Amino acid sequence: MSRSVDAPSPASDTLNDFTAEASQARRVVVLISGNGSNLQALIDAQAYDELGGEIVAVISNQADAYGLKRARDAGIDAVALPHREYDSREAFDGALIKVIERHEPDLIVLAGFMRILTPLFVQRFYGRLLNIHPSLLPAYQGLDTHARALDDGVTEHGCSVHFVTEELDGGPVVVQAAVTVDAGDDAASLKDKVHAREHLIYPIAVKWFLEGRLQLGQQGPILDGMPLPPQGLRLSHADAAEELDEE
Repeated sequence: MSRSVDAPSPASDTLNDFTAEASQARRVVVLISGNGSNLQALIDAQAYDELGGEIVAVISNQADAYGLKRARDAGIDAVALPHREYDSREAFDGALIKVIERHEPDLIVLAGFMRILTPLFVQRFYGRLLNIHPSLLPAYQGLDTHARALDDGVTEHGCSVHFVTEELDGGPVVVQAAVTVDAGDDAASLKDKVHAREHLIYPIAVKWFLEGRLQLGQQGPILDGMPLPPQGLRLSHADAAEELDEE
């Protein structure tokens, strides 16, 4: 014989008193070595609720990096971890891993971090490491990209956001922004143009990741469930100029 169960009275209905907890913001640690202009772009995006998460710490291998002041001014934990105090690259990266993991990040963002990372470091955070590079990868990996592009007489240059792998500047590309190289450009003017595009696309890529739209799959980056092409998404010079209100 079935048994009836009385419905709870309104006074005892605990569902009426239930309040859902707000989901915790996804956490970001940013690594820098110098001025931190890309860090500032990320801080500004966060201030306008356009980052998709929270920068919980900024770590620099240079104690006098201006980016640490940017972090402190924004109320973000700023940590100096001078690499010269360690006997080897492996020892420094081991200490860096410990500092990063204290902050329990969902994503580690390299923003002008001028250190070659060890395989131990890359593997520890594989799939959670983003970097921005001042060229249209795979062109001009390494340093002095603007001068090298000018020496080669290219008509188009730019920047790339990519996942970090053990290959220097060789990880899978997520998004790029192009800039036209004008006849009167020198390394300084080209750097300024590229910087503006870096500040445009880096917060976008970080937001994609933090919102769960971007992942690093076995075959490369995946955005909204679709594999990206080898050079990622490409923002043309005209499209970037429109977003930046350039003339």
